[in-house]
Amino acid sequence: MGTAGVLLTLTLTLVACGSDGDDAPPDTASGSLEQLAATAKCEPDIQTDAAELRQATCDKGARRYVLVTFATARGQAEWLDEANDYGGTYLIGKKWVAVGDGKVVTRLRGRLGGTVEKSSHHSGSSGGGDHEDGSPGHSGHSGHHTS
Repeated sequence: MGTAGVLLTLTLTLVACGSDGDDAPPDTASGSLEQLAATAKCEPDIQTDAAELRQATCDKGARRYVLVTFATARGQAEWLDEANDYGGTYLIGKKWVAVGDGKVVTRLRGRLGGTVEKSSHHSGSSGGGDHEDGSPGHSGHSGHHTS
């Protein structure tokens, strides 16, 4: 067997070993909010359409979630830091996040790939609240706050 045959056999072996069948999530999706929504089989209801982020709700009865795309990785990181205060389950991709019930997010991962992360809710009454000033400027996963 020549060098090309050995390389082909090695490549095919690596591809076969790297596959877990249907249990493996797809490659992490990328693209615009509309492209991600189409991949997720959602008709997005756009809530925020700004230069730094775009946010939409996807509502399929009990399977409601929020899909957010970001202009920059830094914007995504800042949004996630703030959103962490509210708890929840997040599906995180490159410059996008989906937020919803744990079961919904886990199912969504089958279409979009990404990483599932769970955050714990911090309340002011437990002594760990960062918002003890009672400011109304935080309304759940409503997007990015600007100064």
